[in-house]
Amino acid sequence: MMSLSNRSVPRHPAPFHPTQKGWRQTLARRTALAALSLMIAANLTATAEEKSAAAPDEKQAEKVNELAGKGIDYLLAQGQSANGAFSPESGSAVTALCVSAILRHRPDAKNEPAIKRALAFIESNIRSDGGIYAEGSLYKNYETCIAVDALIQANTDKRYDSALERARLFIRGLQWDETEGLTPKDAAYGGAGYGNSKRPDLSNTSFMIETLRKLGDKADDEAIQKALMFVTRTQNLAGHGNDTEHAKAVGDGGFYYTPAAGGSSQAGTLPGGGLRSYASMTYAGFKSMIFAGLKADDPRVAAALEFIRKNYSLETNPGMGDAGLFYYYHTFAKALDVGQIDILDDAEGKPHVWRDELLDTLAKQQGADGSWLNVKSDRWMEGNRNLVTAYALLALDYCD
Repeated sequence: MMSLSNRSVPRHPAPFHPTQKGWRQTLARRTALAALSLMIAANLTATAEEKSAAAPDEKQAEKVNELAGKGIDYLLAQGQSANGAFSPESGSAVTALCVSAILRHRPDAKNEPAIKRALAFIESNIRSDGGIYAEGSLYKNYETCIAVDALIQANTDKRYDSALERARLFIRGLQWDETEGLTPKDAAYGGAGYGNSKRPDLSNTSFMIETLRKLGDKADDEAIQKALMFVTRTQNLAGHGNDTEHAKAVGDGGFYYTPAAGGSSQAGTLPGGGLRSYASMTYAGFKSMIFAGLKADDPRVAAALEFIRKNYSLETNPGMGDAGLFYYYHTFAKALDVGQIDILDDAEGKPHVWRDELLDTLAKQQGADGSWLNVKSDRWMEGNRNLVTAYALLALDYCD
């Protein structure tokens, strides 16, 4: 079996190559584009000068390193418990997020005592069924997917190869499909969810798809294609796979939380009916479609990007306001990176070098102690400094 090390698994393991019918994008990072009207239906051919400008800016890299260094120092000095865990009440999830975040910026830290203790805590949650979760956890898919990323980052010596393969099989076994008596006609088919829920959701399903890709499953793998069916049913787009009653109600190309059990959106419903789209789930759906092999000329991808363009923001999580803001930052950065988008036009045609803007946003929100906190909303645990700092560090990884 091939070693599952952080060197053998790229940051975006399913490269996305826009076609001529996809959106315009450029490799330029700082080319003056104010006079250009970029359209979603074509690529912008980068010049040699633009390609040169796309090279990482040294000052930007220094700024990323400075912010990340302060965040990591906070976690190691103030965030870790005596048993090696970060916020152990969350099971292994926050600990794994913190380890992943630290190792993405400091790969050699895997040999430091603090990270060894954190890894030992994660290892203590490896179960006989292959999952990596706290005893009695209702969040087995989520915890296992997060833990897998941490173990991949630390797997340079192949010590976790067996655990990672067993986790892959465990995650596949959690998928809602024929084993639960479902058929492809069921709205829940192909998804993954929490153990305390009677239905799967897009957040868990997006973690599942990304994790299976990191673990070596291909875009055309049966489990990933089943998951794509679920993802498609969470998109407000009729005629392209969403056969639920909600497909025609909104039609903005964005995504909601789940089509299962009657459908639900964390952003609520619109006055005229329909499940409201929101940005964090739209970015999750967008990257999931890319990981599942869809190209830029696919109507589902194009519609998702159109929603993203019309709702571009780093001030809020569009559709949710301040709730889940740092989860949104992380998902936003990961999705655009997977999509190989360096500059994104908003609805008015204004180009945004999103890496620069995200870096500036995170710099302004970092606390004096190096941590980050969602000061406006503690929904989804974003009142937890360890969790939010990990999200910020993970988002920073895509900023240079």
